[in-house]
Amino acid sequence: MNEKLIYQIALSMIPGVGGVLARNLVAYAGSVENIFRESENTLKKIPGIGEVNARRIKNKEVFKRAEKELEFIQNKNIGVIFYTDKNYPRRLKNCADAPVLIYTQGNMNLDMERVVSVVGTRNATDYGKQVCDELIRQFSERNYSVLIVSGLAYGIDIHAHKSALKYGLPTVGVVAHGLDKLYPSLHKEIALKMLENGGILTDFPSETKIDPPNFLRRNRIIAGLADATLVIESAEKGGALVTADIAFSYNRDVFAFPGRAGDMYSQGCNKLIRNNGASLITGIDDLEFFMGWEAENKGKALQPSLFVDLTAEEEKVVNLLKENGTLFIDQISAEMGLPVSRTSAMLLNLEFKNVLVALPGKMYKLR
Repeated sequence: MNEKLIYQIALSMIPGVGGVLARNLVAYAGSVENIFRESENTLKKIPGIGEVNARRIKNKEVFKRAEKELEFIQNKNIGVIFYTDKNYPRRLKNCADAPVLIYTQGNMNLDMERVVSVVGTRNATDYGKQVCDELIRQFSERNYSVLIVSGLAYGIDIHAHKSALKYGLPTVGVVAHGLDKLYPSLHKEIALKMLENGGILTDFPSETKIDPPNFLRRNRIIAGLADATLVIESAEKGGALVTADIAFSYNRDVFAFPGRAGDMYSQGCNKLIRNNGASLITGIDDLEFFMGWEAENKGKALQPSLFVDLTAEEEKVVNLLKENGTLFIDQISAEMGLPVSRTSAMLLNLEFKNVLVALPGKMYKLR
């Protein structure tokens, strides 16, 4: 029995202790194991814990549930990634409210060079399906190394997964329940195909009930895994808009496809664009422009410069690279508190100024 894993699973199962509080507990206690070894009196003195949460942590039922979950994941060959593990998704790790533990099933690389979340209405029109399919087809035609993330729900979600499978791109579905079931069950066949090149991911343990609030909670993972969130059709209210708002709060890029005025399932996208919650795109050319992919593909001829004028933001990037050596673009973006598209444009400008060098995998170092 993996004792450390039992403790990690138990930490994720304590009622009232979410990702932020769980990280604080580990920081104060020094390790996951130490959390459960501390006395109740010591625990309740930790900021944010208090008497109620201290009792919950010491409740032996948490360990019984964790032991049962460990048996389940071992029998079903399910992967478990804790937030301190090296293979925890680096983009998700930058999100303050990211889950401390995720369960995975399939063959997935969550740290691919590019990760795009595609979300939208559950009542997709022919227009929305066509836009979704065309975009993903173009990803494949232009040989982009890109992971397509969505939520395996009806509508745009499942069409994004289907198109990714059709065009040979890896795709991951983030679900709002444990991996002992699949909702909706009609998508089981698609989910099984996804396991070969991608798979299913969740932060919920087995035996979790299908509960509407869980679908909103899982949206933070869909947003946090990606460089950019693309909204293809949405009513004025809906889960896709929640995902877009979360992505925006993470300083990630958000894009929306516009629709005709008056169309019910274009109102959400049009509202996002109107309120500057998303940039308007009509296809992959726009996405390439905003994300800096177009210039990246064309290559650049740089001329050395002896005297370089840098903006305050550019100087901050230079200092970050001096301190760290090399950094991924999303790490720079998180440190700067800027969207990836703006960071990409700034890095490109620094390349033209012959200040830094772009490395494979969207990493950067000083020249």
